[in-house]
Amino acid sequence: MDVIGIICEYNPFHNGHKYHIDKIKELYPDSLIILVLNGYFLERGEVSVLTKEDKTKIALENNIDIVLEHPFVFGSNSADIFAESSVIMLNHLKVNKIIFGSESNDIETLTKIAKMQLEEDFHQKVKEHLKKGINYPTALNKSLDTELNTPNDLLGVAYIKAILKNNFDIKPITIKRTNSYHDIKSNNSIVSASNIRTKFKNKQSVDKYTSYAHLIQNINEELLFKLLKYKILTEPNLNKYLSIDEGIEYKLIKEINNASSVEELIMKVKSKRYTYNRIRRMLIHILIGLTKEDKNQIDLEYIKVLGFNKKGQEYLKKHKKDSSIPITRKISTEYLAQRYELKASLLYDLLTENNTYEFELKNKPIIK
Repeated sequence: MDVIGIICEYNPFHNGHKYHIDKIKELYPDSLIILVLNGYFLERGEVSVLTKEDKTKIALENNIDIVLEHPFVFGSNSADIFAESSVIMLNHLKVNKIIFGSESNDIETLTKIAKMQLEEDFHQKVKEHLKKGINYPTALNKSLDTELNTPNDLLGVAYIKAILKNNFDIKPITIKRTNSYHDIKSNNSIVSASNIRTKFKNKQSVDKYTSYAHLIQNINEELLFKLLKYKILTEPNLNKYLSIDEGIEYKLIKEINNASSVEELIMKVKSKRYTYNRIRRMLIHILIGLTKEDKNQIDLEYIKVLGFNKKGQEYLKKHKKDSSIPITRKISTEYLAQRYELKASLLYDLLTENNTYEFELKNKPIIK
């Protein structure tokens, strides 16, 4: 039996995600699918428009067999950390394939680029380009002498690189992405999550693109900015937080009083070196209080199971003892990563008027 891993954020779950799962089932009808799922805050620093609980239920309704939690401390990080932590989790669950969406659908080229990034002199080349004041994605492309700037392909390279780096026996496979992440105007049946979020924010119906429009949360962006402003202006040492370096905190302090929203603040701080997504992640780390010291102390010490169906339950019973770290339904706050998960939940509840904290305290998987 093929055991297939996928890594998603479902922000929100839409027709493209359903296509992804359906295509896997078409190609591998007897497979078991394990999902690594990001929760309340996402890889690009965005606030999720679906709760972690709803995303887990949706996944199980759509032929996912096991749902694993991608902890905030890894899931809200750079592409390499996001990808490697996900791949390591899936390897502990004995997956033999990882299948991801790809704009190019060219696994050979993506693998070639991943191998180039693992060469000894690659990082030195990147550092030399960074010294010229350009951002990391641009430095990456210049070091590779290629043009890689589509989001799924970038993450795909990170997945492949993690597989190669750790010498995992996992085969990466692509499924052609049928829409553009940057397109926010298309009305096709499959559009990007950013397109759906834009339409939802503009009070347009999104029922055509997702069966779960009724579960989409309204994010209080005004409160988000007020909380951020308070934290930036009252914290005496912003530099202690993850992603804050090279004096960027001084620009944040300078511009926070000149901005009236998170979006405006990001655009004022954004530079060749600091991309939009990097700043967005930075702001979430400040709000949650994720420090560099704590992040350096956190390893992937456990795998939390958010949900499963009968097939997934049988697989877990058979294989969870094979893992060198606990694969468990309940996680103790003895783990620093779990304490940050609770912090993320509390902040999410403030921004959405939800009660996800109760879901976290119950600490029980969803069983379908």
